[in-house]
Amino acid sequence: MSVLRRAARRAQGDTAVPGDPLDAAQEGRVRAVLALGGVPQADLPDGVQQVRLRLLERAANGQEAPRDVSAWAAVVASNLAMDWHRAKRRQERLGERLASLRQAAHPSGEDTSVLSLAVARGLDQLPDAQRQVVVLRFYADLPVRSIAEELGVPEGTVKSRLHTAVRALRVRLHEDEVV
Repeated sequence: MSVLRRAARRAQGDTAVPGDPLDAAQEGRVRAVLALGGVPQADLPDGVQQVRLRLLERAANGQEAPRDVSAWAAVVASNLAMDWHRAKRRQERLGERLASLRQAAHPSGEDTSVLSLAVARGLDQLPDAQRQVVVLRFYADLPVRSIAEELGVPEGTVKSRLHTAVRALRVRLHEDEVV
């Protein structure tokens, strides 16, 4: 039975879905544990699906079913709620670190404009092959391997061109007293 048909049957009040490892009461308990654990309403269906998935994985791995599926599902739901909070905190810390790096890395608007112009002039003075790898690596954010494959050259050649180009740009920026 498709997932859509199961959802439709549940919406109509028919909760006895063959093969579903959670009955309606267990699903309600899982939702309650997740909600009380601070998981937002919009994420509750994903949490319930995670509990179902873990039950199905146990069966697929040959483990026997928990003695009390309802209690086991509640513990798993509680762990999922804690994982959700940890992930949220990690994301917030990462955002704070990125914001602090962005503030430190970006000088005032005038300084940024001068630097951008100097880099553009420096790029114009590079040989075509070096300019191409610099643009692909730093502006298109492609890894060395992808650049090598796209250009049909060995990775070592790409690395060598990048090294030479960056060194030339650095010299140019110091000569112009931009950095």
